[in-house]
Amino acid sequence: MAGARQETRAEPAAADRQIVISRVIDAPRELVFEAFTEVRHLSRWWGPEGFTTTTRSFEFREGGEWDFVLHGPDGTDYSEWIRWLRIVPPERIELLHGERRDDPNAFESVLTLAPDGAATRIVMHTVFPTKELRDEAVEKYHAIEGGRQTLSSLADYVTDLARKGAEG
Repeated sequence: MAGARQETRAEPAAADRQIVISRVIDAPRELVFEAFTEVRHLSRWWGPEGFTTTTRSFEFREGGEWDFVLHGPDGTDYSEWIRWLRIVPPERIELLHGERRDDPNAFESVLTLAPDGAATRIVMHTVFPTKELRDEAVEKYHAIEGGRQTLSSLADYVTDLARKGAEG
């Protein structure tokens, strides 16, 4: 087999299992990152439009957990749980998100924060265990629009904080 080439193919990316949402936020990266580090910040902006958040427990550190309830505008409560897997201040947060600890349908998200001039570009890259779970999240729970709304709420919150900080 002289002259034969061996090809190595990487496994295809999980394109059918992922959602990627990004936004430029008119605030410094350190401030955007800080909005994730304390529950007093998170409870002010986390979730889609019309949702509120009640925290049961919160520990922002690698291996730490956030146990909380999202309250929908229609009165429905959604139990939520996040484990912080990797934290690289102020540029990256990796997390596992499910309805509860040991949720077999939990998904992983990586948030990257990069300077964009005086602003910050945040990218939320989420990978679900299966295509079916991703499709259900999109169709039943409107995950793409909800993610966009959540990043919009974050942008409004930190832009307001930055403005107040600049005012003194």
